[in-house]
Amino acid sequence: MTTIDAGISGKLKIAITLTAVTLIAEVIGGFWSNSLALLSDAAHVFLDLFALILSLVAIKLAGLPPSDSHTFGYHRSEVFASFINGLTVFLMGAGIMYEAVIRFSHPEAVKSLLMLTIAAVGLVMNLLAAGALHRHSHDDLNIKSAFLHVIGDAVASVGVIIGGVIMYYTGWYLLDSLISAAIGLLILTGAGRILRDSTHILMEGVPRGIDFNTVAEAIRSVEGVKDLHYLNIWTVCSHILALSVHIDCRAEQEINRATILHQIEHLLAERYNITHTTIQMECAACMNGTVIKELSHQERHSCGSSTSSA
Repeated sequence: MTTIDAGISGKLKIAITLTAVTLIAEVIGGFWSNSLALLSDAAHVFLDLFALILSLVAIKLAGLPPSDSHTFGYHRSEVFASFINGLTVFLMGAGIMYEAVIRFSHPEAVKSLLMLTIAAVGLVMNLLAAGALHRHSHDDLNIKSAFLHVIGDAVASVGVIIGGVIMYYTGWYLLDSLISAAIGLLILTGAGRILRDSTHILMEGVPRGIDFNTVAEAIRSVEGVKDLHYLNIWTVCSHILALSVHIDCRAEQEINRATILHQIEHLLAERYNITHTTIQMECAACMNGTVIKELSHQERHSCGSSTSSA
């Protein structure tokens, strides 16, 4: 396991412990105080805990070495973890919205002081967990998804606290349902973003923040490059961006292919953080090819097999 993965794992373990404490407190407090808002937040915390554990497992899998059957290793497990997190949170958010509508029609009394106290404890735990994850949340989709879980729950805890104060002084218990609906909407929004980003990666989309045509022009600007064909840019995981391309060298620069290759690799790494590259120099078969290669389904033949026709 790399140093960065070891650091992330340690932070995740801290966040998991804090989140587990929050979950226990909010489940007990939610039933005791009869607060749907607190139970909704507890449901969110449960998914936070699930997300954090799944993220930790993904990091462990990503640390496994490549093999004959998984030549990229298991780095993509990070993206699958993010997708599963987003999907489960989206479903839970929809369930919370449904329960909020039901209780909106039949408001129930809530022990607001107890609700307020438990929510305050949850907020402190959430902020501590978010602080542990913040450093790695900017450049790691897996940690970003877990961080958004925790931040979303911290915001939800603030809403529960405000609602508890208002209900304590006014007895307006309908607010409990309104807060639950707001938490559900918050969950749905965050889950939508996670699903969008992880699906984009799983569909081999160009990494967000990188413009395909800008990269193509940057490669063409390297001295000795006449044109390029069949450019592909995709994401393996948050820390690994990959690119493959065919380069057509100028005739007078053929002797400098190694230098041109080095310049392209340096440019991609320094400017776009693309470190996994496959660059084919001057492919005669694709001299007149397009920048984007069109793929089509073809019959797959097993290695060593032969076919015959009558």
